Amino acid sequence: MVSLPHRSVLHGAVSAPCLCCPKGKDQFDNLEKHTQWGIDVLEKYIKFVKERTEIELSYAKQLRNLSKKYQPKKNSKEEEEYRYTSTRAFLATLNEMNDYAGQHEVISENMTSLITGELTRYVQELKQERKSHFHDGRKAQQHIETCWKQLEASKRRFERDCKEADRAQQYFEKMDADINVTKADVEKARQQAQLRHQMAEDSKAEYSSTLQKFNSEQHEHYYTHIPNIFQKIQEMEERRIVRIGESMKTFAEVDRQVIPIIGKCLDEITKAAESVDHKNDSQMVIEAFKSGFEPPGDIEFEDFTQPMKRTVSESSLSNSRGDGKSEPKFGGKSKGKLWPFIKKNKGAGPEDFSNLPPEQRRKKLQQKVDELNRDIQKELDQRDALTKMKDVYIKNPQMGDAASVDHRLSELAQNIEKLRLEVQKFEGWLAEVEGRLPARNEQPRRQSGMYEPQNPSAVNSCAQDRESSPDGSYTEEQSQETEMKVPATDFDDEFDDEEPLPTIGTCKALYTFEGQNEGTISVAEGEMLYVIEEDKGDGWTRIRRNEDEEGYVPTSYVEVYLDKNAKDVYKPLQKISE
Repeated sequence: MVSLPHRSVLHGAVSAPCLCCPKGKDQFDNLEKHTQWGIDVLEKYIKFVKERTEIELSYAKQLRNLSKKYQPKKNSKEEEEYRYTSTRAFLATLNEMNDYAGQHEVISENMTSLITGELTRYVQELKQERKSHFHDGRKAQQHIETCWKQLEASKRRFERDCKEADRAQQYFEKMDADINVTKADVEKARQQAQLRHQMAEDSKAEYSSTLQKFNSEQHEHYYTHIPNIFQKIQEMEERRIVRIGESMKTFAEVDRQVIPIIGKCLDEITKAAESVDHKNDSQMVIEAFKSGFEPPGDIEFEDFTQPMKRTVSESSLSNSRGDGKSEPKFGGKSKGKLWPFIKKNKGAGPEDFSNLPPEQRRKKLQQKVDELNRDIQKELDQRDALTKMKDVYIKNPQMGDAASVDHRLSELAQNIEKLRLEVQKFEGWLAEVEGRLPARNEQPRRQSGMYEPQNPSAVNSCAQDRESSPDGSYTEEQSQETEMKVPATDFDDEFDDEEPLPTIGTCKALYTFEGQNEGTISVAEGEMLYVIEEDKGDGWTRIRRNEDEEGYVPTSYVEVYLDKNAKDVYKPLQKISE
């Protein structure tokens, strides 16, 4: 057998030895194992990228939920708090975090489409290509092994025929030398020897032809077929290596593409943080809660060393007794409180908001006037639209009956008239309040009902004549008492907070109620709350959410579960209060 040179493939790492020997088979097996390992690496990388996309989606979902969790609820007190610059900055941060989460979703989508999806399809193609190449290699190996077997069989047959020819020649020579053998036997031996020689020559010719054919096939196998197959496997492997490298580059590029947008989100958060203005926020608090009252004047010294009747002295506590003016009452726990310490009325307040300090009352009245004007504008818009529709119906009777809108137009006219009367009423109260608010350049005066200014001419002014009622509102009534005693304990009790009502049960909100009026409270469907006062026949139940939030809701909107023991305790208290 002719010895062949080795051809280096796969960057010189694998040679092409004789595949008919065990070493050649081992090299083919090694290539098969190596390419399978390459596919396993590719699939492992696909799994890694897939898990990364799941992490990005989970992270984005958590960020969105976090942003949603801290978003202000609509039509709630929390939404009003977002008028301050600090809370607006926080709201901007929440919105930017939502956009930030969106970029992580983009990362997941791009990695799924550009890496996971593409590589998955490529792996399937790679497996098919690898299977085809190794099938061709096995087929070529089997063909050369078959040629080798044919050569061996031809060689053994030629060797056997040569030996048979030698034995026949020796037998013929032996028979020819023996004088006792007949000429017929000698001739038979000679013919047999010639036949064997001819068979040997035929076997020699066949062996020579088979050998030439095998050498040709072997040369073609080692110099053409196997190198081509190995070259294809090498190119396949190199494409796999290049592909995984490109995927890793794409992996980084997908992240890099969203960095500018993420940077913008962070820049917006920084910008929102820099917009926080502590001075502006403080001024908003001042505007929201200022009462409109001037600080009280100095309290004059009362000399009790002289023997005299302990009556209210002629000081800032009351007007002079000789001027014939009435004096305010003093001594009740719910009366005579200083304005800065007036307790907010938690029940339903009067329509004119007279339970509020002047500045707060002015703001509430202004809001009510604006709200009524908006309602009037809506009604006017509806009336104009219906009027146009009626004109169209009159001109084109086939489009509709003009009389069908008269009833609605009448209702709108009545509604507009009612709303205008309401506006006039609230504007009257607003003008009254604005006329009573003290000017900024006036001298500081006592604004509480407990104290009156020294100037008798100011006694009749409305702001000084007002007196705190038990629920925190003002009344125009003045006490006719001319003298009274002032226990020290009563003065100290003026600043004590009222005791909260006890809980008498629980309730469940059947429907959502938007408590927009004074004294009401908003509830959400399904919310559980505490009951502190039963319905007294007016259709309202008083409830509490926590220590600071309580108010009235329609009784039909809640399902009440009264605690029997608490209810029994509450009833006598209610009778006493009655």
